[in-house]
Amino acid sequence: MEINNRKAKYDYQIFETFETGIVLTGTEIKSIRLGKANLKDSYATIKNDEALLINMHISPYEQGNIFNHEETRTRKLLLHKKEILKLRDKVKLEGYTLIPIKLYFSGNKAKILLGLCKGKISYAKREAIKKRDIERDIKSRMKR
Repeated sequence: MEINNRKAKYDYQIFETFETGIVLTGTEIKSIRLGKANLKDSYATIKNDEALLINMHISPYEQGNIFNHEETRTRKLLLHKKEILKLRDKVKLEGYTLIPIKLYFSGNKAKILLGLCKGKISYAKREAIKKRDIERDIKSRMKR
């Protein structure tokens, strides 16, 4: 099961990626295994030398009763201290943004692919669309 943030590649230019663990409760992991999660409006930040994922939506687990989780709570990301300090400096000094690109399972563990990004300007988005359309057109002509 893989959940992608499709808007991330469209809205941001990705410079570097980091694989991080994420702290989840039991009902959250069950909902993710059912594919009921969304990374669309989420982002990561660093506070008190901890990486936090904000605004990631995980739907409540249907059989979760009173032990269900809050849908968009702040979740802790698991990174090495050196990585956290490096990311903190890049975000503060160089104006980067931390965006989750993909949520997937590695063995039994849920992982987040976190991208170090900068926002694209509108004309860069149009260029990306034009380039993708040209590549798609070339591929379709080659198949004929």
